[in-house]
Amino acid sequence: MIEFNYQKEFEFNNSNDISNWLSEAIREESYKEDAINYIFCDDEYLLELNVKHLEHNTLTDIITFDYNLGKLISSDIFISIDRVLENSVKYAVKFDDELNRVMIHGILHLCGYKDKTKEEKLLMREKEDYYLSLRTFK
Repeated sequence: MIEFNYQKEFEFNNSNDISNWLSEAIREESYKEDAINYIFCDDEYLLELNVKHLEHNTLTDIITFDYNLGKLISSDIFISIDRVLENSVKYAVKFDDELNRVMIHGILHLCGYKDKTKEEKLLMREKEDYYLSLRTFK
């Protein structure tokens, strides 16, 4: 089950569509979904988590805590709305498109995809683009 939680004032208009889209991506990657919690927060909140849990003193758009048991996906996924908004402006894309990219990015990490090397980043971007193309909502 995918749940959306809000530390920052923000809410989806189409949460059911987004949840169904993410669930379909999980199934297509041959995983099963358990408890997946998206927590939408601000930069300050996510920076605090980044420092405390990952010892990184940098801003980021997403932190994914992986609690998977084999092919059963369970996670807390924290997303900074501030970072997503700034990145949408930086890359000249709609906020919703950038947010969806970050959301599927977290799911892909939980499905085993990495993004440390150039090759991994390329594959991750291809997968993101593929799943973004499958959205039936905008």
